[in-house]
Amino acid sequence: MTSEWRTDRIGSALRGENPAVLRRLQAGFAVIGDVQFLPGYSVLLVDDPRVERLSELPKGKRLAFLSDMDVLGEAVEHACRRLYPAFRRVNLEILGNTDGFLHAHVWPRFEWEPADLVHLPVWLYPRENWADERYALDARHDALREEISRELNRLTAAV
Repeated sequence: MTSEWRTDRIGSALRGENPAVLRRLQAGFAVIGDVQFLPGYSVLLVDDPRVERLSELPKGKRLAFLSDMDVLGEAVEHACRRLYPAFRRVNLEILGNTDGFLHAHVWPRFEWEPADLVHLPVWLYPRENWADERYALDARHDALREEISRELNRLTAAV
């Protein structure tokens, strides 16, 4: 798999070329994260690459994006609870300090995390976690992807 889609994550999702996409939602795309040092890490991408902030969306679309974030968070929670006995909770974040488009992070948290980090924001983990090949998304994560996708399908079918 080439990484060209990483330079245009939303455009590639709109074209059906982003391999990280788990499912299209109301106002965006649920994608699995590039790194999995916390297994199940996922991101909600807005479906318009020109949108930088939540406040730029019309009220209805803004509420749909927040609803999508809730659905993705719940899907990750259910999948991780089933797959990982040490699952604790999910953290949801809209930061937007690095990528210039609206997106939300869904971070599962676990009992096995280091004591000095388990209660802190994920961004305080060592920088090398984001580049370490041990944590790169690959075929090892197929079962996790399938579980989150299954939950997304179940939750959106109930709406």
